[in-house]
Amino acid sequence: MTPTRTPLQALNLVLGSVEAVRNLRALYMLLATFATAGLLLSMAEASLARADSVWGAVQAGLALFAAFYGANAAGLLMMDEARGRPVREVGEALRASLLGAHRLLLVLVIVATAYAVLGSALWLLLWLCRIEVTGAVAGPALFGLVVPIGVLSVGLSLLALVAVIVPLAAPSIWSGAGVWLTVRRLAELVRRRLLTVALLFAAVSGLTAAVGALVTAVVMVGGRVIAEAGVAIVGVQVPAQQLMAGLFGYGLRSLGAVGAPMGSTGHAATAVVGGGLVFALALVLPSLVYLRGTCSIYLALHDESPE
Repeated sequence: MTPTRTPLQALNLVLGSVEAVRNLRALYMLLATFATAGLLLSMAEASLARADSVWGAVQAGLALFAAFYGANAAGLLMMDEARGRPVREVGEALRASLLGAHRLLLVLVIVATAYAVLGSALWLLLWLCRIEVTGAVAGPALFGLVVPIGVLSVGLSLLALVAVIVPLAAPSIWSGAGVWLTVRRLAELVRRRLLTVALLFAAVSGLTAAVGALVTAVVMVGGRVIAEAGVAIVGVQVPAQQLMAGLFGYGLRSLGAVGAPMGSTGHAATAVVGGGLVFALALVLPSLVYLRGTCSIYLALHDESPE
């Protein structure tokens, strides 16, 4: 890997991630993923409430399955767009995810094993610092060496995990790299370009947060106006703030908490359902920007120009 882009060129590519909101196929894929996973989690919660722990565990597992493979399918669509290639069909992306996303799990297992080995080595060094093991002089002296080594090792390892491994492992798989190639590329980025990657990831995180804040502002202002208008004009016999419950991810049960007559008014129930759709959309848009941003970082660092 010999990147030719400067940090400013890479940052410019990352800032273009806001265009991710125009990828309708990825938008549809994430919406379907969130809806499916949310429905399965609700079913699991209902099963656990009935003390049916086996079926509840199965439904929770299916929710994780849908979330993982659905998110990977959306990531494949984002990678196509980031590369400047024609975005594949949703069904094709889902098939590719089902066939290849398990490689990401293998990468994470390898990384977790490496971190466990490093943690064990640090624990062994600290154990050797005990006076009863190495003596009254050697123990404190060794501890004086272990402290700076341990501080730097733990700090850099956590930074590498958060800024390199977590955000870039999936884009490497989405680009077609195998398990060991992905591990080698991540290790090389940690060794050579950790600071650059961390700054680019900070830019992606800030961009995602900004998009999330804008979407939240739009949803809050629009929701408040429509809720007040629904009470004043339509005559819905439910407090305006309760009509906005769906915008915060609450379901129809939230109406019963305030004594709303669910059976006598369909307006309140449909308002919560409609608000739930807006809530899902508000989650999807920042997620698209994040996925596109991580793909852009990966492509920038590997000098894969959009075609």
